[in-house]
Amino acid sequence: MSQQGKPQTAITPTRADNYQDWYQEVIKAADLAENSDVRGCMVIKPWGYALWENIQRVLDGMFKETGHVNAYFPLFIPVSFLEKEAAHVEGFAKECAVVTHHRLELRDGKLVPTGELEEPLVVRPTSETIIGASFAKWVQSYRDLPLLINQWANVVRWEMRTRLFLRTAEFLWQEGHTAHATQQQAVDETMKMLGVYAEFAENYMAMPVIQGEKTAGERFPGAVSTYCIEAMMQDRKALQAGTSHFLGQNFAKASGIQFTDENNQLSHAWTTSWGVSTRLVGGMIMSHADDDGMICPPRLAPQHAVILPVAQKPEDRARVLEYCRALQKELKAQWFAGAPVRVELDDRDLGGGVKSWQWIKKGVPLRLEIGPRDIDKDSIFMGRRDKGPKEKTSIARGELVSTIATLLQSIQDGLYQRALAFRTEHTREINTKDDFYAFFADPPKKKPNDPTPIHAGFALAHFNGDPALEAKIKDDLKVTVRCIPLDAKLGGGPGTCPFTGEPSKQRVVWAKSY
Repeated sequence: MSQQGKPQTAITPTRADNYQDWYQEVIKAADLAENSDVRGCMVIKPWGYALWENIQRVLDGMFKETGHVNAYFPLFIPVSFLEKEAAHVEGFAKECAVVTHHRLELRDGKLVPTGELEEPLVVRPTSETIIGASFAKWVQSYRDLPLLINQWANVVRWEMRTRLFLRTAEFLWQEGHTAHATQQQAVDETMKMLGVYAEFAENYMAMPVIQGEKTAGERFPGAVSTYCIEAMMQDRKALQAGTSHFLGQNFAKASGIQFTDENNQLSHAWTTSWGVSTRLVGGMIMSHADDDGMICPPRLAPQHAVILPVAQKPEDRARVLEYCRALQKELKAQWFAGAPVRVELDDRDLGGGVKSWQWIKKGVPLRLEIGPRDIDKDSIFMGRRDKGPKEKTSIARGELVSTIATLLQSIQDGLYQRALAFRTEHTREINTKDDFYAFFADPPKKKPNDPTPIHAGFALAHFNGDPALEAKIKDDLKVTVRCIPLDAKLGGGPGTCPFTGEPSKQRVVWAKSY
């Protein structure tokens, strides 16, 4: 116990003490990423990048199963391309990084930009316009449709207030872009990819999400409709974890994506775009990590298990390592979630306690400690990351090998159920303006012994749809409509807007957000 009588934790400050600083310390302790020498940008370190690689691997497979193929488009976009779609340029103009020169000259010991470009180039904030230019060349006939394209790339949006993974000037993402012959096909595509994102978030990230439509004020610039998945983090704030946009014919008209239909009539295509980013890593941290560090959902964990040899006497080391290597080979021959089990043998010359805590902070699902006595009993001392660091059990080697997939899935399921219960506990139906404002009061009341600070949570309240009212509530409380939920149980049917007394089609999800 500390001097203050609180339990010792690996991460300080704790979630309850300072959630924002806790988040940064988890990233540091888990060795996920760090700030770079370029303001607002980050270096993603190997453990953090391995999480992103696993996200890529799974999503890429899901995209290809739905008929999409990968391509790559230029990083630089002529300013004139953005100008073609008025709402688009207005939405992104303040975030653009712009290249205006093409060479440097040395003058008085300093490099000075020279060679001004005829037309400035924007460093990709999103690719609707540059991809639209290619689609316009590729599409001539209805036989060329649908076009189902995805690209894995980096994006630059000049953010002033940055936070690792959640909001950086440069980040990694995928962006899907599709073109269709009919409106209904494009709408179906939009909803299909929203469903793919929700399935991924819940089945792989163990992060429950609400699927819904954005209000006009939160819509992607230039889109007809924007749909999203919203998740509740441990501080009760919402995280927009993915978006899928029905673009109508707006970008097709701006880019000249036209085709001859079956009746030999010229028509503009119907397009969509959809994307997720490295923000998902931040979502995993804030959904599952605790005051001892990261907790990786097994389906995305860089390693499913780490084997920790414990040999205090030099004469025991060779025997212990031989046993550990054999166990590693056996475990790697097992399968979990459609892939071989990933197992690391940590044979570094470090104290067992030091190594164990490093892996606890990294969030590896299973820690397997093996010493001479364990070998004598042909057993392993096992710790699960979803339980306390001192909650270890002895398990027979054969049982571990035969049940490791079941163990990992139980951790995966437990993380999801824990996050779902948390969201349920902190979601309220609210029917009056006074109750709504009290719910989001700042600073909010806090329950005794609550491990996390309270930002109220999700409020399910009716709304008449007025953008001016939404803007006023945002100014008053820093609260926005996160989405108009697609789930009828959450929407609840027609009612009365508590702010105006006017009719409302259904409840919407209100929350503070990242």
